[in-house]
Amino acid sequence: MIKNYKLLLYLSLIFFSSCSSVYMPNVPNTPMLSQKGEFSGGGHISFRGNASLNGAYAVSDHFGVLFSGAYMNSEKHSKDFKHKLVEVGGGYFNTFGPENNRILEIYAGYGGGKTNRAFRTFDDNDILTNTDLEEITYNKTFIQVNYSSKKSNNLRLFGTDFPINYGTALRISSVQMKTFMRNSIGQVREGNTFLEPIFFTRMRLSDAVQLQYTSSGNFGLNSRKFMSAGNSIFTIGAVINVGGKKSKE
Repeated sequence: MIKNYKLLLYLSLIFFSSCSSVYMPNVPNTPMLSQKGEFSGGGHISFRGNASLNGAYAVSDHFGVLFSGAYMNSEKHSKDFKHKLVEVGGGYFNTFGPENNRILEIYAGYGGGKTNRAFRTFDDNDILTNTDLEEITYNKTFIQVNYSSKKSNNLRLFGTDFPINYGTALRISSVQMKTFMRNSIGQVREGNTFLEPIFFTRMRLSDAVQLQYTSSGNFGLNSRKFMSAGNSIFTIGAVINVGGKKSKE
């Protein structure tokens, strides 16, 4: 019981951690490609409104290409946060195991993004006294390793069995500022390397469509004031896979 409380506390600290970072990670592309001609696409939304869109296509039996994008526009009384991110990549995938239902994927890619933040200060009468505006553009390179399985366990809901399968990934992202303006004045640019372990669960609704829950951590290898590890991933979404090998029950 104590261990469970510690786990809940740890997850809560991650979820409610300060959004001090200008880098907002997107949901990693985990397409689970299995053969030539397969297409995977997915859309995900976090509890804070960060939307991610992923796509992948297997151009051969072992090589796939990726596309990902993310967008968020949060406007609050004292803080605004807006970001855009686009990335492309490619790499190797292979199936293995007794029924070829386990999948290993290794991808690398490149992208770019933009973050705008506004911080507002008010006095005791709720009158605006100061506004701090930040505008950042950055480049991103990444490499990630995905491991997943199409072997399913059944979850019974409302008298119906829904197959459940799981996967994990480790993404290493290097994010480097191109420009950093604060109240229209140039600032010292920052960069960081992030370790992002990802865990996802999929519930199959049909041969092509699955619901997905994704969670992750975000750890920066360097101490930075702005390009820090202040954001993690907790999303729900849907994924489609067409043209792949059939799942084994």
